[in-house]
Amino acid sequence: MRKPILLFLLMIVLVCIIIVIFFNKNMSKVFKNGNNMSSQEIVDYVLNISSYKANISVEINSNKNSNKYILNQEYISPNTNKQEVIEPSNISGVKLTRDENGLTVENTRLDLSTIYENYDYIADNCLDLSCFINDYKTSNKSTCEEKDNQVIMKTESNNENIYTKSKKLYIDKESLKPVRLEIKDNNKKTTVNILYNEVEVIEQNQ
Repeated sequence: MRKPILLFLLMIVLVCIIIVIFFNKNMSKVFKNGNNMSSQEIVDYVLNISSYKANISVEINSNKNSNKYILNQEYISPNTNKQEVIEPSNISGVKLTRDENGLTVENTRLDLSTIYENYDYIADNCLDLSCFINDYKTSNKSTCEEKDNQVIMKTESNNENIYTKSKKLYIDKESLKPVRLEIKDNNKKTTVNILYNEVEVIEQNQ
């Protein structure tokens, strides 16, 4: 009689373990997709992103023209930014790495002077999500609001570049991922518009 009882108890234990595992996985999924999180909790989540990869579409507007790019970005904590141009084809393959040693350009048919002259925004870290996060943390004018299932983070740049003065980052409340970054000059004219096609959060600060 003992053997059937032991088997029955073992089955109950196994069922309980399965239920607990299933419950924990689903609770984790609910938390990570933004459900039941306040706007401030979502802001804190974004500000704690320390390493990430992203594919972005960028539109850069100047007084003379408008240019569009597709870029792959990677930020590795604490201070390494990598950026590769996918489109347009004439500078496809350009890789820029910014770290404690400065700016390095690789695999390009263009020399440094040409990149700085014609594609200065590509070599500027204003396109990096990490730059926005730093501005938001250090500016005393940073605010957030919730609208249309998005959290909008607003801040102002700490540098003296009048063309990248104010910034807005739109976060999807469900996925917790950036959707769009809008950068305006000191006259409130949009100079850079970034759409996040893909974002992978690699690491967060604890």
